Amino acid sequence: MRFELNWKRIIMCFMAVFGMGFFLSFLMLCNLGTDPCSFMNKSVSTKIGISFGNWALIINIAMLLIVIFWDRKMLGFGTIFNMVLVGYYVDFFDWLWGKYIPSSVFTEPVSRWCVFVVTLLLFILSAAVYINSDMGVAPYDAIPSIITKKVTSKFPKIPKMAVRITWDFAAILIGTLVGGVPIIGIILMAIFLGPAITLVGKVINKSK
Repeated sequence: MRFELNWKRIIMCFMAVFGMGFFLSFLMLCNLGTDPCSFMNKSVSTKIGISFGNWALIINIAMLLIVIFWDRKMLGFGTIFNMVLVGYYVDFFDWLWGKYIPSSVFTEPVSRWCVFVVTLLLFILSAAVYINSDMGVAPYDAIPSIITKKVTSKFPKIPKMAVRITWDFAAILIGTLVGGVPIIGIILMAIFLGPAITLVGKVINKSK
């Protein structure tokens, strides 16, 4: 488990999680797509009529139990920050923007796309900083890593990325089945998140 008191990394991880929740709230209001996990959770929470934060916490706890059983070394402060805070940050900022930002900002084509592109890039950057803080991963991300280790140990010819892609598509399928509509943001997230993680990792390693 990654619960060592490295305050620099803890603060970096906490701020990255705040950024993820902050920018994700804009992405959801623009309704042009998010990451597969958020898409699934938003679709399910809307379907069953509870807040995004409450549902995200419930499903994260369920997935956390799986990770604790199979590979608790992947857990850390970052795991707790992500599974507890991101959803409630989204709920809070969704309420805040509803009071102070005109809804037309998220519906008129020009402003909608401007907000979407900027916040998508900043969300990806925040996610990359979070992952590179090396303070543990979210349960959603830990499970495909665990599956990958087990599958590739028995079937080494299976590409490692195939498991993650299948996992993300399963999340998209669940979200779609309960009424969500997968759109361009999910595709852009899949394209740019990997390179962003690599780039941020290089920057962090150079600063050590």
